[in-house]
Amino acid sequence: QVQLVESGGGLVQAGGSLRLSCAASGRTFRDYAMGWFRQVPGKEREFVAAVSWSGSRTEYADSVKGRFTFSRDNAKNTVYLQMNSLKVEDTAVYYCAANRRGNGLRLSALYDYWGQGTQVTVSS
Repeated sequence: QVQLVESGGGLVQAGGSLRLSCAASGRTFRDYAMGWFRQVPGKEREFVAAVSWSGSRTEYADSVKGRFTFSRDNAKNTVYLQMNSLKVEDTAVYYCAANRRGNGLRLSALYDYWGQGTQVTVSS
């Protein structure tokens, strides 16, 4: 069992930065690949970024590549999403998720555990 708690969301102007954190409980955190997804009302949950269990491999959606950086600290059971050059279209609820399989990281259906989400609002 893994419990995930996101933090760091908020209101920021376009061009600004935010860093999201996701703290995980459970001693098996390092066995999970981790992902960030986002969702706006009326739309499906969208893949944002993922990191392998070791942190050696990352994947990004094209829409955030070059602007967002996903990292993990297994000693602290925490993952981070550094978001720079934010755009109005990045506005969404951001969810942290854990994937035991280690593959299919862009597919929300393959994640086993989810956090409650944190709101990110980017104003123009």
